[in-house]
Amino acid sequence: MRKLIISAVLGGLIIFGSLYFAGLIAGSKKNRRPEPQKVVKTVFVDTVQNGIVPIVVPANGNLKAKRRVELFSEVQGVFRSGSKLFRTGQEYGAGQTLIRIDANEYYASVQSAKSNLYNLLTSIMPDLRLDYPEIYPKWQTYLNSFDLNKTTPKLPEMSSEKEKFFISGRGVISNYYNVKNLEQRLSKYNIAAPFKGVLTDALVTEGTLIRVGQKLGEFINTGVYELEVSVSKTYGDFLKVGKKVELSNMDKTKKYLGKVARVNGRVDQTSQTITVFIEVSDQNLKEGQYLEANLEAREEPNAIEIDRSLLLENNQIFVVRDSILDLIDVNPVYFSNKKVVLKNVPNKEVIVTRALTGAYAGMLVKVFDSSNTKRTKS
Repeated sequence: MRKLIISAVLGGLIIFGSLYFAGLIAGSKKNRRPEPQKVVKTVFVDTVQNGIVPIVVPANGNLKAKRRVELFSEVQGVFRSGSKLFRTGQEYGAGQTLIRIDANEYYASVQSAKSNLYNLLTSIMPDLRLDYPEIYPKWQTYLNSFDLNKTTPKLPEMSSEKEKFFISGRGVISNYYNVKNLEQRLSKYNIAAPFKGVLTDALVTEGTLIRVGQKLGEFINTGVYELEVSVSKTYGDFLKVGKKVELSNMDKTKKYLGKVARVNGRVDQTSQTITVFIEVSDQNLKEGQYLEANLEAREEPNAIEIDRSLLLENNQIFVVRDSILDLIDVNPVYFSNKKVVLKNVPNKEVIVTRALTGAYAGMLVKVFDSSNTKRTKS
């Protein structure tokens, strides 16, 4: 019994001592959590000065040659080789032969018709000399100028009714126009370049049998191009023919100057846009090249332009007043991809020019001082 009491007392002393020392250790632990420091964010600002802001409407499209010809055959025959190969990318001067179709057989029929006309004129000359001596000299002159190897000359002017009846009654006029019709068709066996340019599409080669109505290729003038773009009907009244337009390529490495050549008078019912054609000339441009255009639609007075990221959902922007952020209402009048044009912003108002994460009205901020930064760098 005695040992049991002693064991109980010792156990109690051990437990009490453990609790006591645990309390001392817990009480001696210091709170090392640092006190939060008040962070004041730096903002970039600018002072508002309202002025005239040009409304620039971005648009884009692909270039097309202003002068282009689709080549079709109106006659049938074998494609004969010429001075230049009929190949894509081949350049031709104005008047040079693009395509020459074999016309030997048809040429023979034309010469036969011209010969018949010449024989007919020769047969009526004795009658003209006897019955109409006053008009005989001009018809004799015409007959002398008649050359079977050249284009048939125009018939002399007939000054009297008797002359018209005599010439028409002998079948001269009908034979003449029959020859002219054959000559006109003979000219279609050779297709010449209407202007200086390049062949962009060649669908036939030398030796091919060409049929009537067959497409042969495409020929364009490489000097002048047109860019077809679509803009909102809102700015249709401001886009006038002759207005200068700045163009650039996709990489923004090259710029070109164009002008509005035509404005479509019809609004597209689906997209509610107007088609505008911009003319641009440069030897480095190619058909099909993608260009971006900046159309100056109008000028907005008493306005400013800022980044779209600075405009809040409720048409408000942040301003700084006595190192504290505040919100003011604005009136956005035009949105572009990156910018927005605002009105109703008071002059000399200090606005935030860069988006600030976690910003709210009443937030304490510090205005960025560029002059101090420059002095530090120097």
